[in-house]
This record gives sequence, structure tokens and C-alpha cells, in this order.
Amino acid sequence: MLNAPLTELSAALAGGKVSSVELTQLFLDRIEKLDGELNAFITVDPARALGEARAADARRAAGESGPLLGIPVAHKDIFCTEGMTTTCGSKMLANFVAPYDAHVVEQFRRAGAVLLGKTNMDEFAMGSSNESSFFGPVRNPWRKSAVPGGSSGGSAAAVAARLAPAATGTDTGGSIRQPASLTGICGLKPTYGLVSRYGMIAFASSLDQGGPMGRSAADLATLLNAMTGFDARDSTSLERAKEDYARDLDAPLAGLRIGLPREYFGEGVDADVDARVREAIRWYESQGAKTVEITLPNTHLAVPVYYVLAPAEASSNLSRFDGVRYGHRAAEYSDLYDMYCKSRAEGFGAEVKRRILVGTYVLSHGYYDAYYLQAQKIRRLIARDFAAAFGQCDLVMGPVAPSTAFEAGAMSSDPVQMYLNDIFTIPTSLAGLPGMSIPCGFDSKGLPVGLQVIGNHFAEARMLNAAHQYQKATDWHLRVPAGTPL
Repeated sequence: MLNAPLTELSAALAGGKVSSVELTQLFLDRIEKLDGELNAFITVDPARALGEARAADARRAAGESGPLLGIPVAHKDIFCTEGMTTTCGSKMLANFVAPYDAHVVEQFRRAGAVLLGKTNMDEFAMGSSNESSFFGPVRNPWRKSAVPGGSSGGSAAAVAARLAPAATGTDTGGSIRQPASLTGICGLKPTYGLVSRYGMIAFASSLDQGGPMGRSAADLATLLNAMTGFDARDSTSLERAKEDYARDLDAPLAGLRIGLPREYFGEGVDADVDARVREAIRWYESQGAKTVEITLPNTHLAVPVYYVLAPAEASSNLSRFDGVRYGHRAAEYSDLYDMYCKSRAEGFGAEVKRRILVGTYVLSHGYYDAYYLQAQKIRRLIARDFAAAFGQCDLVMGPVAPSTAFEAGAMSSDPVQMYLNDIFTIPTSLAGLPGMSIPCGFDSKGLPVGLQVIGNHFAEARMLNAAHQYQKATDWHLRVPAGTPL
């Protein structure tokens, strides 16, 4: 059961082979056994989880069915969850109990999924290694001295170590795809606006997007079916008909046009990563897909553009955490201004402070035109690069990250080097396009390599089809870390 796909777990529940209570207890026991070393979860509530499992069993006994009914899941601790702490990995919100559910949480609750707990993350989703959490770093199940990637590293580690069958994450500049790649699981960032941001604590509002993390493309399709849907409470939520993202999973690949950006290969990419990605692409060619070289000429500008725009939006979004209404408040202060200063100084970690300072600077008088406005113009050029590329191909493929998981602490003294780790994921986010990571092998150190699949707007079903066909022919996504045996 621990290594079974969602379809198999759902069939077992429907056939009475196992109850949701039994399945939930199985994963709760595994969390208790292994998470002390991995630190993938911030909050686990066994009593609540088992209560939801009993309710799911009652719904099935009453004749109800559904692909997620009774399935245990984990939510990234950025999604507000009624009656449960929602911390964003920060001291600022360490004691915040959300009074309502995020739209994503509502959708899973409606589908009958059972919440195991809330997963660890980089503070306020700012990071690429999951080392900035107030609750301590998450460790990579494949090598516990290495990072799992961020900011959704807790969700990634939980799925990779089989502490949960599936989890939710959020992706601002690669925070679903990069940790999925580094931990050998599958993760998908949908088209911007497909998943409501209501109740998802904001980092950069024009970039943030919730998405699923699971063991296979088929699992992602099931999860995405539950997550998407118009939400009038989110002004960026897209009002469009619901899709079945599993509808094309078994479609043939013959005639598929795969674009290979020259900027995503060559210098700066680890040799093992390059080799595994090229091997995966050769498999697609063997199935009748055609490859075409494309160019995304503004890729080299994506990281500097992102680190102007995202901190600018963060500085605005995080201004609400002032110690007045909710969140951390300093114990001693002399006046209101002093309370603001001390509460924010104590409540935010170093990386969050760094980005607030950068964001405030680029939005300040005299620098707005020079930095923020210019970055917005270049963002448009990056989007146009992709639009031109999709005139030549159906999907774009390449590496998710330049390297596999690096050692914890290796980049903590050099934030710019850490930022460059997202060079292949940030352009997709800036353009609002869907992107996903699927396992495609291992490097010489035994660490997972991820293949990035990028589609045009609303091409999720086609991306999942390409990934699913590859996974029917390979078993990379079925591998379990040696340090977390089943």
C-alpha cells in the first residue's frame, strides 16, 4: 500500500480491501517512524486525520465514490486550514490558527481526502533548498545530508519517503518542480490562474500558483482534477470549463513535436543531468516524437527579472505582518513604531528580510522606472519567446535544475548562486505557463534527475500524456530511497 498509485489505493478502498482508517493509520505510523529524521512535517494531527478517515469510510458505506475519497494527503503549510496552525515556515505565524480553509483545501475536503498534516517549507516560500524554515531544514530522503529543494521541500520529501501518497505545493519560480526533481517525484505547476490562490498565503501574487505533487503523472492528473476550478474569491482565478486531465493519458506520442531550447543545454549543466535528460528525449524520439531545436533568447535575463519582481511583490504582501492583528508581536516595545520594527525583526528570517529590503528598494522613488518597470518589460519579452517557440513545437523539454541535490549549507553563504539554481524554472513562471518535473534517472552519486516538460497555456493534459507514456516504459518514478525502506 505504501508504494501504490492513487488509482490502486482508490480501488482498494472501493473494493473493501482496506478502510480509510487503516490506510491513514499506516501513513501516520510511517510519519512517526521516519519524520523525526526528515522533518518533512510541521504539524501532524492523528486524531483529526482518523476522524476524517472515519467520515470517508461512512461516505463510502453510504454509496458515495470518488478517486480521492478516503485517500490520505498532506498540504504545504502555506494553505490556510481551518482549526489548524498555518505557519508558512515562519516564526511570524508560528501560532496562527487559520479561521477558514483555502480553496485548495476546500476542494480536497469536498473530494473526501484525509489530511495527514501540514508540510515544512522555506519561510514564506522564499528559498530553493528548504533550509530557511523557522522549524528547521527538511532533509532529502535520498541523501539526508543533501537538501530536498524548495520551497515545497517538505511536500516533496513526504511523497518521496512514502510518508504520504500525495501532497500539495506552490510554485512561484520553480518551488514545485525543483524539489520534485531533487527528490525523484513528480510535480506540476499549472497554468497561472487554474488553481485558486484564495487562502494561499501570498509571496508574489502575479507568480504564485498551487499544484500537485505525487509519484506519477497519472496521480498528478487525479490531483489536478480536484484542485482546479473557478473561485470568485480570487480575482486571478480563470473562469473556464472544468477539464478531465486524465483524458489523454494513453494517447500515442507519434507526431509530438518536442522543442529543445539551446539555452537549457550545455555550459552550466551538470554532465549527469544533461546525459539523463538527453536519454529521456531519445526515448520520446523512439516513440515517433520529433525534436526541434528552439531558442529562448531571454532566458539569461529570467533570474534577475524574477529577483526584481518577486521581492517587489513580497515587500507589499508581507507588509500586513506587523504584529497588530495576528502573527508574532514583540514582548517589549516603547511605542507603535517600535512594536512594528521589533515584531518584524524578530518574526522574519534572514532570507525573507533580504527580499523585503530588495523589493522595497526597487519600488522606491527614483528606482521604480530603472528596475521594476524594466523588469516588467523583459518579462513580456520572455513570454514572447515562449509564444514563438510554441509555433514550432507542442511541448518544450529540458532539465529542471542545473544539478542534482546539493549538500545542506553548500550555498547558504552565497544567495545569488542559490538563486541561479532556478534558472530553468523561472522563465515558465514569468510567462504564466504550465511546467512539470518527472524523474528520468540518477546521477553518479545516486541522486535523482528530473526532466522538465513545459506546455503552452492550458496544455496540462498533453504534458501529462507525454509523462505518463514515458512512465509506462520506465520505473524511475517507482524507485524508493534506500534510507526509507518500505
